[in-house]
Amino acid sequence: MTAPAPLMSLVWTDHVTGRQGFLVVDRLVRGVASGGLRMRPGCTLEEVAGLARGMTMKEALHYDPEARYVPLGGAKGGIDCDPQDPGAYGLLVRYLRAMRPYIESFWTTGEDLGLTQGLVDRAAAEAGLVSSVQAVYPLLDDEAAARRRLADAFAVEVDGIGLDELAGGCGVAESLLAALDRAGVPYQGTRVAVQGLGTMGGATARFLARAGLTVVAVADIKGTIANPVGLDVEALLAARDGYGAVDRRVLRPGDLELPGDAWLSADAEVLVPAAVSYAIDTGNQERIRARWIVEAANMPVLPEAEELLAARGITVLPDVVVNSGTNAWWWWTLFGDIGADAEEAFRYIRRSMRALVRLMLDRADADGTSPRAAAHAVVTDRLPVIADRFGWYR
Repeated sequence: MTAPAPLMSLVWTDHVTGRQGFLVVDRLVRGVASGGLRMRPGCTLEEVAGLARGMTMKEALHYDPEARYVPLGGAKGGIDCDPQDPGAYGLLVRYLRAMRPYIESFWTTGEDLGLTQGLVDRAAAEAGLVSSVQAVYPLLDDEAAARRRLADAFAVEVDGIGLDELAGGCGVAESLLAALDRAGVPYQGTRVAVQGLGTMGGATARFLARAGLTVVAVADIKGTIANPVGLDVEALLAARDGYGAVDRRVLRPGDLELPGDAWLSADAEVLVPAAVSYAIDTGNQERIRARWIVEAANMPVLPEAEELLAARGITVLPDVVVNSGTNAWWWWTLFGDIGADAEEAFRYIRRSMRALVRLMLDRADADGTSPRAAAHAVVTDRLPVIADRFGWYR
């Protein structure tokens, strides 16, 4: 399926460093689009455009005519820079200053790969913005109450990890659990390898381990940590630095240190790529022995690789569904469908993700297609309904 051209594509060049940044607005709904801002070396306009289209789909998938939250359009921002570069923060501020008219008018953004929400908020304030999501404020019934509710939610922690981090991982984990339940596969004895132990990967590993699955490998920037009988996920999470790298001093006897790409060939039923885009290509897919790949990261499996995996009987649960929980949690909280409460948030996320996964997999079976194609078909059905009720601009 060929996606329509985005409404707007913008390339920005920093006058200080010559580095480039990008903004793509796929479409607007009620005059607003939603999508995070990522920073990584090698980020491209094409990558950001694909992510923006994915955001349109994520928004549409969570449409509930009975909810206060109404889906927005999809957008995405990107900056071509290593977030650990000494000049990265100054570059971020200059980017946000240049994007200020768009953020004030129609682009709501937040953390994504390489950036935390706290860092985005600090840079946004320095760039003269009220908030990185201020474009949505005119759509709220009570802006002050909504902003307090979201701030309170961001202050919630569960066993040392913020609710804002846990929301996305809860959605990823529940997506896999729903697929396992549908296939009649017990949680006990199901082994998982996770690439990336940052915000999304770390939270996903926690939820899966607490559900009874065995996390046998995790990969960070330093390499892969593996143990065939299971890793101590909580100890690894507690030993992370700000970039998701684990202090190896917490490893136990039996924990192995392997090369960074060893997670791909882990002896596990499930792989969770939760770090970078394009992690699985036509070459390295041959090493994968898992039964399921759960896309916690955005676009981690190249389309050509996904076709080869499908031919080998490996199912890819697509990012557009699997990792949509974070974005939905933001808006459910801001619009008032849920409060600043972890258990309420987890119940809402689990119910929504199970319904979406069931719908996607049932549609895939009925149409004889992949889960990704089925998710696209669901979006294709929903977009005209949203457009008829609220309107959009392509």
